Amino acid sequence: MNALELIESFSEFKEFKNIDRETMMNILQDVFRSMLKKKYGSDDHIDVIINPDKGDVEIWINREIVPDGEVEDENLEISLSDAIKIEPDFEVGEEVAEEIKLGDFGRRNVLSLRQNLISRILELEKDHIYKKYKERIGEIITGEVYQVWKREILILDDEGNELILPKSEQIPSDYFKKGEAIRAVVARVDLRNNSPIIILSRTAPEFLERLFELEVPEVFDGLITIKKIVREPGERAKVAVESYDDRIDPVGACVGMKGARIHGIVRELKNENIDVINYTNNDKLFIQRALSPAKITSIELDEGNGRADVFLKPDQVSLAIGKGGHNIKLAGKLTGYEIDVYREGAEDIEDVDLDEFTDEIEEWVIEELKSIGLDSAKAVIELDKEELIKRTDLEEETIDDILQILRSEFE
Repeated sequence: MNALELIESFSEFKEFKNIDRETMMNILQDVFRSMLKKKYGSDDHIDVIINPDKGDVEIWINREIVPDGEVEDENLEISLSDAIKIEPDFEVGEEVAEEIKLGDFGRRNVLSLRQNLISRILELEKDHIYKKYKERIGEIITGEVYQVWKREILILDDEGNELILPKSEQIPSDYFKKGEAIRAVVARVDLRNNSPIIILSRTAPEFLERLFELEVPEVFDGLITIKKIVREPGERAKVAVESYDDRIDPVGACVGMKGARIHGIVRELKNENIDVINYTNNDKLFIQRALSPAKITSIELDEGNGRADVFLKPDQVSLAIGKGGHNIKLAGKLTGYEIDVYREGAEDIEDVDLDEFTDEIEEWVIEELKSIGLDSAKAVIELDKEELIKRTDLEEETIDDILQILRSEFE
């Protein structure tokens, strides 16, 4: 391989990886000098001249002319008789600059030089990628699905860099095929065996925040501030927003006319239910808003212990808790309070706890009813059958049997 081929192979790499010319020349200098040091022991008496534009590499060795028979180190000295073959006018004590051809190093050395060159470029590229994505943590990026595995998805960015979206960072209902475009946020950058591993996420709160910035100009411009986001990816999210401009309705601006703005976000998050809430420093009011769509009757706060007792009408309890308990769980995370829900009014002495029916109703069915906030017989009976079917995963026939058992208790 000649010098031109070496340069051209590097230039192809340079174009692909976008390495600047100055850095390219420095790498070439270092690699050539490393080879020269191994061959000659030192490179102090050697000049390396590189012209990346023409693909030329010139290597000149400088040696002192000594009388014939007095050469002690052929790398540093040349005899007078050999020197005058190069230039007849040379004299003892002068310095001779003689060009060394790349072919003089032998095929093995040239291949080793090329390998060192590629290795240095790869190291530089790894460092470039690491720094680039370290600065982009929290930013949203778009890539192309290259490979789908059981535990992760391999994604390529627009420069061909490999990014990883682990299963744990995917929305449960996410499904992507090779070649599809995918959006995610840069969660972190790890180093494995000195190679940067860029980890993406679609479940992080930052992903939802970036989507709001893309869809809502007022958020992007800072006119609306997102105070906090909590999520159960793919199920539900609560977003507390605030505006310092009284003329701007932060909730309305985020939702958009007929939900136009938030619809795109919901679609991206696989129909995740998003509650946009007006932030306030009033803890009671904030808890009330966080438990939406349930209507609260009253709230008792224990600020010292971070607890809130919330009282609601029986038909609002299941709304406050939400399917799978997501609503009350997210409301607690959003407000910072541990929320307990109670039905309004004194305890009905004629009511019966659902646990008393374990001999007639299977325990898993009772747990299903409790999960939507129904812990007593009357709480179940007071809801319409259609509402029970809608809010639980129970079959209509099962609901009929439950209602019959519970109603017979009060006949």
